[in-house]
Amino acid sequence: MISTYVRRLRLAAELTALRQLRKLSSDQLARTAGLPRTTVSRLENGRMRPDPDDVMRILQALDIVDGDHWLQIMTIAREAGERGWWESWANEMGIRQALYANLEAGAASIREYQMTFLPGLLQTSAFSEQRAQVDKADWSSRFDPARAVEARERRQRMLHRPDGPAYEVVIDQLAVRRPAVTLDVLHVQLAHIADLAARDRRIAVKVLPIDARIEGLSVPRSGFSIYTYPDPGDPIVVAVDTVTDDLVLTKPDAVGHYLELYTRLNNAALTAPDSVRFLKDIAEETGRLTSTGTAA
Repeated sequence: MISTYVRRLRLAAELTALRQLRKLSSDQLARTAGLPRTTVSRLENGRMRPDPDDVMRILQALDIVDGDHWLQIMTIAREAGERGWWESWANEMGIRQALYANLEAGAASIREYQMTFLPGLLQTSAFSEQRAQVDKADWSSRFDPARAVEARERRQRMLHRPDGPAYEVVIDQLAVRRPAVTLDVLHVQLAHIADLAARDRRIAVKVLPIDARIEGLSVPRSGFSIYTYPDPGDPIVVAVDTVTDDLVLTKPDAVGHYLELYTRLNNAALTAPDSVRFLKDIAEETGRLTSTGTAA
């Protein structure tokens, strides 16, 4: 499965570039293709599931009726029109988690900075379940915590596929030290992350200390994720985590800012081995608090 979100963005870029090359307006292209102007506009904005017949009519209006380029665009259109597993779960798992599942599909690499929460792709079921009970970010009336946990587990499986992405995450020390779940669950969660980071070569975990000196005093304002894809023509996508929504960025200038910020955070973080030791130490400390009855 490939990200339908990213394929729609790619289709939008391809159609827009061809129209501009022919020096046509959206209205002119729509009239020539015999389609509503809104259809052309929504396809060029990546805001609709493409109908292959509509795309073929647009390509014909642009004098592209066969050949490799025609096949490439029609393949992109077909993939953009597919339905990912997350679509039928969106209301129950949460719209925000559905977006991340979409972006993760088919990714070649995922890089994240997590400021306040431990990364979703490395969460245990118990951690996810407790967070789902209190963090209903999109306030869907059909939100189902159990379904949200099941969806999280399904997302995590893609990390372990033979063709799964390389995964890197920088976790702020704040997310490690400030409990977002009960201490017994946190104890197991931290040990789980340390174990995955130690034994899985495709998973790299680093901890950013509170007193880290970041180049350029680049103090991050929020968590974010960076996605790259195997097709070099697909955009690099950045998803920025806010309190209630996620901001998705694809423009080179905006993406470049986050690529540079991630590099600075990664450089300022503890080394991977030191990060594993740090997580194990905090897990042991939390375990001792749990055993003495101090768990929340």
